[in-house]
Amino acid sequence: MIQNQQGSEQDSLQQKDAQDAASQLQVYPGGNAAETENAAHASGRDSYYALKTNLLYDALLVPNLGIETSIGRGWTLGASGMLAWWSKDASHKYWRIYGGEMEIRKYFGRKAKEKPMQGHHISLYGQFLTYDIENGGTGHQSKKTYGAGMEYGYSLPIGRRLNLDFGLGVGYIKSHYKTYEPKDGCYVYEATRNRTWIGPTRGEVSLVWLLGNGNTNSKKGGKK
Repeated sequence: MIQNQQGSEQDSLQQKDAQDAASQLQVYPGGNAAETENAAHASGRDSYYALKTNLLYDALLVPNLGIETSIGRGWTLGASGMLAWWSKDASHKYWRIYGGEMEIRKYFGRKAKEKPMQGHHISLYGQFLTYDIENGGTGHQSKKTYGAGMEYGYSLPIGRRLNLDFGLGVGYIKSHYKTYEPKDGCYVYEATRNRTWIGPTRGEVSLVWLLGNGNTNSKKGGKK
């Protein structure tokens, strides 16, 4: 009786080992690398997210930082914030901007099939910011500027965990602002105005730092 029980336990262990081995060697439907990659990502073995900074905003002395995370099947969600607070009281010069952007992005094309967060992409984005800009003349101050648009771009691998992300967005932006004149050490209010713009509303040349398990580029730009 004891021998039968031991034999049954050994059979169960052997069956479990066989199932584990089969699951490790599983071939996903379709059999190509892109679909295997997507299935592996969906199963939670890999994770894809990134930190980024838009070098165009940095060049305009507006430091910014964003984050992007994959939500599967070539889709990502992103959010970023910016902050600049430069002033020179002696000559009444101000450069104050802060706000943020949010977007949902879809990657497509051959590169995107190799690994998430590379290749061609299109996105829908929303923007909100405030500003106070005055350079010794008429000042413009806004506490409510917002917009939305669509962007096309391309994310190019340049290192093991680095990409350059290029993009141009076209959309709608509306600004509610006040104008003022600096006089005798004071800021004299002039008028309250609204401005609407339809056209290019976003430019991007972003340095992207890839993070997460498996989120690396090979020398040819694909995943190792």
